[in-house]
Amino acid sequence: MAKGSSSPRVTSASRGRSATVQRKTAETDIALTLAIDGRGASSIDTGVPFFDHMLTLFAKHGLFDLTVKAKGDVDVDYHHTVEDVGLVLGQAFKEALGDKVGIKRYGFFILPMDESLARIVVDVGGRPHLVYEANAPTMFVRDFNIVLVKEFCRAFSNALGANLHVQLVYGEEPHHVAEAIFKCLARALDIATQIEPRAADQLPSTKGKI
Repeated sequence: MAKGSSSPRVTSASRGRSATVQRKTAETDIALTLAIDGRGASSIDTGVPFFDHMLTLFAKHGLFDLTVKAKGDVDVDYHHTVEDVGLVLGQAFKEALGDKVGIKRYGFFILPMDESLARIVVDVGGRPHLVYEANAPTMFVRDFNIVLVKEFCRAFSNALGANLHVQLVYGEEPHHVAEAIFKCLARALDIATQIEPRAADQLPSTKGKI
């Protein structure tokens, strides 16, 4: 390196954006690996089949490479597993995004799933807040209560530091409702985490830090 020169700044735009997070408590044991700039490949095993299906869809539609291995007290309830996976996934996104230089920061998507329509807006600017308006006439897919989707979103939002607005515009069948939300969240996050070519070396904030 020439005298007087300095190392190039490593930013979210120039490094591999991935993270591996492990978390173990008395209720759950989770290992998760995320690559934001992936191709939608996934390997999901949470012990909750319907939740596995939703996370597989999430990875596919966000083009995130995602591996999740979780063991939880599912004999008691699915709540701890779903909530804690949301927390770990949010933490992984936070670590993978790093300093957030160059990202678009905001993402918005509207997605239909048969009779259901979901609308999601996300800001990954470091201010956790959840607004969740999604009530279906029927709340169970077999033994999975889709109220747990809200708990997943709350944990994810808090761990990532994201302002997340989730709205079910309308919908009836609970599988379709949950699927629309997970796919829509993935698409909105894909937009928010993309690099903006016109400002790849800039932080998307006037505050100087997010």
